[in-house]
Amino acid sequence: MCVRDTAAAITWYEVFFGRPADEVIGDEHLWQVGENAWLVVDDRSMRADRVGGSMVTFGVTDFDEILARLAANGIEHAPVETYGNGVRHVDILDPDGNSLSLAQAP
Repeated sequence: MCVRDTAAAITWYEVFFGRPADEVIGDEHLWQVGENAWLVVDDRSMRADRVGGSMVTFGVTDFDEILARLAANGIEHAPVETYGNGVRHVDILDPDGNSLSLAQAP
């Protein structure tokens, strides 16, 4: 995730994930989101033109609990959608406009 301000983004992402970064490598803060998948937060100038242009969807099993935790910490989200197949989906924007969606199968 390309961001404008790492310090502000780190605070937001710690709330989003419910924990500090799993690793910090140089200027990058990394959260492990799967066995072999990581989300990286970075504000280096070489990526400035990509700030706010990222989109990722996380499949979750604790949809309502995550939304409650985010709301308790002041993070808002778009209205929850329920697709015809029963999947619940919601879009959440970080402070830079990057889209992080949650989806839970029925």
